Amino acid sequence: MTRLIELVDITKVFGKQTVLNHVDLYIRQNEFVTLLGPSGCGKTTTLRIIGGFEQPTGGDVFFNGESMLKTPPHKRKLNTVFQKYALFPNMNVAENIAFGLKIEKVPKNIIQEKVKSMLKLVNLDGFEKRQVTALSGGQQQRVAIARALVNEPQVLLLDEPLGALDLKLRKEMQVELKNMQQKLGITFVYVTHDQEEALTMSDTVAIMNEGKILQIGVPEDIYNEPKNAFVANFIGESNILPGKMLEDFRVEFAGAAFTCVDKGFDKNEPVDIVVRPEDIRLNDKSTPSDGVLKGMVSQVIFKGVHYEMRVETPGISWKVHSTKQSPAGSQVGLSIAPESIHVMKGPSR
Repeated sequence: MTRLIELVDITKVFGKQTVLNHVDLYIRQNEFVTLLGPSGCGKTTTLRIIGGFEQPTGGDVFFNGESMLKTPPHKRKLNTVFQKYALFPNMNVAENIAFGLKIEKVPKNIIQEKVKSMLKLVNLDGFEKRQVTALSGGQQQRVAIARALVNEPQVLLLDEPLGALDLKLRKEMQVELKNMQQKLGITFVYVTHDQEEALTMSDTVAIMNEGKILQIGVPEDIYNEPKNAFVANFIGESNILPGKMLEDFRVEFAGAAFTCVDKGFDKNEPVDIVVRPEDIRLNDKSTPSDGVLKGMVSQVIFKGVHYEMRVETPGISWKVHSTKQSPAGSQVGLSIAPESIHVMKGPSR
């Protein structure tokens, strides 16, 4: 797949604060890439540098192999959708969508065709003459997306566009956005702090923190193979604890030895262990054995699709997710399969 955008050794300094610290990133044609991280990690600044709204302090941005540093935003083949949709309140839906085409002096009949096509794409057929101020938040968001797409950009930048929507509508729009991107074949670069959004929509996820990209990969790899404790904690819920790699495929943690699927560590090397709550199996065989820990359930919370339980073992409080409840106060065994144990270089705390 062709590399469409490349960020090479990008730094950005505001005053004495380094917001981006030697960031390298490439984005391929027709790819849905999400920049994911907590507030202040540098993801929006990265998006703004791609869009030309900010100039980097150091490094370069390439589009189809050509430097874009001297190209203003309006001459880059991209459009942006912000969290605040910035629609024109004095214009109706069709006029908002057509605005960019009119600026480019596109013939009226072609404008009408393109607006009609966009309305169909964003499920707003028949809304042409509706005032945008009379629309719901989700409908306004669709208009903003249609306005950004009608000019047929090669890249669409989206800066937390679903942040103002309620949970149900946000989930619906996640699916719709992904469908739009696949149907149009446009590269989407998406910024969010919502892990579920990133995992649901993305072809590639870049995890950012403190101005650096910590890990890049497909959602499944990011979730199942986090490179460090920050990524493991930020993507989903995790039990993270110190351990020791005894030898290839053998690790010690929580006072017991376990078979694992990891190799390539030094003998007795200190490591970090990640075990997802949903990967722990509870049973009533509370006798300690290989791969089984003895514990007591201290708390049970019903979460709808599963129970979240706290299980106490000597020195460790485990978070466990299960569709079956073990009552508080009960003695249980914790079984962890080898493929459910992820070993990371550590200690990283």
